[in-house]
Order: sequence, then C-alpha cells, then structure tokens
Amino acid sequence: MITINRFNRKSVRLKEYNYSTPGEYFITICTYNRICIFGNITNEEMRLSQEGEIIQRCLNEIPNYYPNIELDTYVIMPNHIHCIINIIEPVGAIHESPLQMTQNQRRIMVLSKIVGRFKMTSAKKINIINNTVGGPVWQRNFYEHIIRDDRDLINIRDYIINNPLKWFFDNENPNKF
Repeated sequence: MITINRFNRKSVRLKEYNYSTPGEYFITICTYNRICIFGNITNEEMRLSQEGEIIQRCLNEIPNYYPNIELDTYVIMPNHIHCIINIIEPVGAIHESPLQMTQNQRRIMVLSKIVGRFKMTSAKKINIINNTVGGPVWQRNFYEHIIRDDRDLINIRDYIINNPLKWFFDNENPNKF
C-alpha cells in the first residue's frame, strides 16, 4: 500500500536565502483554480468587484502589521495580483512561527509569513461576504522574484502597471484570445 504525505510540499523558495533581507521582492498570487473574482478588465482598465476592493484594502494594510515593510507598485487583476514588497530593514522574530524554530529560521520565512497573513485575512473577509466560510480563495503557494537591481525594478514596475493592458493575451486569462 502506497501512502502519500499531503503535507510534504516542495518549496519554490531559494533554500538558503534570507527572505528578511532588505530589498524589493516581486510577488504574484493567483486565485484558487484561476477563477476571476476580483473584477473585470474594461477598456484595458481593471474594475474591482467587491472582492477586489477587499483585496485592495488588505494589501494596503500589510505595512500596518509589518512596520519594516512598504508596498511599492501593485495591481489587482481578475484572478491574480502582482505586488512589489519592499523590506526596509532586517525583520526580527516572526511570532506566528513554531517555537521549535530558531530565530534565524523565523527570519528566513518573513516573506512567506507576510503573504500567508495577507491570504488568510483576505480569504476570511471574502468568504464572509459570499457566505462561503472556509471556502478556498487562493491557490497554494505564490511566485516570488528577488529584485536584483534598479533595471530589474523598473522593468517589473512597468510590467505591473501595464498588466491590465495585456489581459486579453495573458496566460492567466481563461478567455484569452
């Protein structure tokens, strides 16, 4: 009999990278099954639904919970978000982490903790308005890219800002032409 450990997840993070290091990080998070719930693109402009407005509020609240964090550029798309998170100075211990972890192990996880808290908070609020408590809103995991230099930062900002203009050709668009 073969048993599968459903909790044995493969991480997409760099193994030894300290994700509390000051710098910018490009994040992409997709909805569960890529369902378009955050609004629609009309005339190449994103129009937020009620769920999309919740996402916007939750994104803007991130620095309230993490004072060493700033949001740079972000866009909410029908079924995903792109965001640049700037860690201004080294982050201390992350209190939500298991006690058996060392302080260094907790620090390495800071970006995942920020995204995890955002996903949890926004999902709870969306599930309340839709009367679907406990229903999935987000896919498991997220994409991240460590922004290496100013040129990389400029290119990613441009990509984020112009994302709604390219929606009809985007691989995340279920109605892609």
